[in-house]
Amino acid sequence: MSQSLQDILASDTLRIALVYFLGPAFVIAIFAFGKPLQMLTIARNTFVESVRQPIYFILIMVSGIFQVLNVWGSAYSMGYTESAEVSGDNKLLLDVGLATIFVCGTLLAAFISTAVISREIENKTVLTVVSKPISRTAVVLGKYLGVAAAVTIAAVTMVMFLQMGIRHGVLSTAADELDMPVVLISAIAVFLAVGVAIWCNFFYGWVFTQTATMLLCPFMIIAWLLIMPINKHWELQPLLTNFKPQVTLACISVVFALLVLTSISTAASARLGQVMTIVVCSGLFVFGLLSNHFVGSRAFENTFVAKFEKVSPERSDQAELFNSGDSYNVQFLFEPTAKIAVGMPAYFSANPNGFPMSTYAFTAPDPLKYDFSKPDTPHLKGLEPALVFSKVAGRNATITHVGPDAKLLRFPPMPDDFVFVTPTRIHPVAVAAWGVIPNVQFFWLVDAVTQNQPVPASHLVLIIFYAIAQIGIFLSLAVILFQTREVG
Repeated sequence: MSQSLQDILASDTLRIALVYFLGPAFVIAIFAFGKPLQMLTIARNTFVESVRQPIYFILIMVSGIFQVLNVWGSAYSMGYTESAEVSGDNKLLLDVGLATIFVCGTLLAAFISTAVISREIENKTVLTVVSKPISRTAVVLGKYLGVAAAVTIAAVTMVMFLQMGIRHGVLSTAADELDMPVVLISAIAVFLAVGVAIWCNFFYGWVFTQTATMLLCPFMIIAWLLIMPINKHWELQPLLTNFKPQVTLACISVVFALLVLTSISTAASARLGQVMTIVVCSGLFVFGLLSNHFVGSRAFENTFVAKFEKVSPERSDQAELFNSGDSYNVQFLFEPTAKIAVGMPAYFSANPNGFPMSTYAFTAPDPLKYDFSKPDTPHLKGLEPALVFSKVAGRNATITHVGPDAKLLRFPPMPDDFVFVTPTRIHPVAVAAWGVIPNVQFFWLVDAVTQNQPVPASHLVLIIFYAIAQIGIFLSLAVILFQTREVG
């Protein structure tokens, strides 16, 4: 039963996400796009109101100041590997820098969501909108799009500060030189944006925070592009010399995480005030970071007994273990932590929790009733198809297909796969809770980048789908909460 459920989850994960998670978002879009111009008008007004909030400019500048301080404070991290895009002390710089963006972005989403939603409800100014023939669904989606646009611009600006810091590098010793192109050009961009905002505020009455933040984002992007072809000694270099694609993917992933947190703050603001919205957003942010430990570890239950070091089929035509008698010779990385006897079932997975298994579900035979040391014998032909250990000698073993021909492998065994002798038990309630709770760890790619584990672009696509699914869930909740909210 558990193994069958595992097959469904492993093979149809994307389809389940599209149907059950993106479905609510699609339904919301149907209602809202009946009058898309109204929704876009609400989004525009919400965006303007968001970027005019003083906290918007303050948190962006706080993030930028912390990125500057990280250049001096991230030394002595004991990291000296040089193979990754960031190495040595720069690993800690990237870790702390992205964490700063995460925290500032979370606070920003909570503050401006309450400013444009909860406060309008409390002041009853939202009545001027909902009293017109505008659906509440359109109001919620318009508010979210406006806040999300503001958060995205803020996140891009903060990412540019981080990119400047990574290009500069950590000052680990007193002998390290400042990267003057980074210092000078980025400082000019910041002071130019702030200076123009002050000028326009004084002479034309423009809102300072709006002008400064709207100028700071493009100015920082232009500054970064100007720095790219120049090394620290003001000499020309190839444009992509200091471009770090893996770091960029990690930054993009964090931006989508902030969009998910923005949808959470939108839902919370439909019912709660500013303080409680910040508490809810911060709480879900922290719990999302820990959900793998508190919930995910209880979703799938299994214990690996060994780990493959070397694997090879006995013959090249046996790589799929499809036919009866096909075998793999394997060597374990260490002595098995539990006894593996001849005839015991062989399961393996790329993950230590045993999900998803690389094998399809099969009925394990009784190891005491049959002689599995000779898998070609006729009495084994009548068994249900299964994978068993036919030879075990210390760290060496042989995995053999017994019973009739059948497809038992989802993926062939690979080095570093974890070995199990029991199928993985799945707890549906924990799986459901783990799926609904926004898992912030999915968006945190820093560990892969610093450990030189390439993140493919296809993985970023899956992260984007996951983010859209979570946004759909919380916007559905926001619509439900706002539909029954008394605003008069």
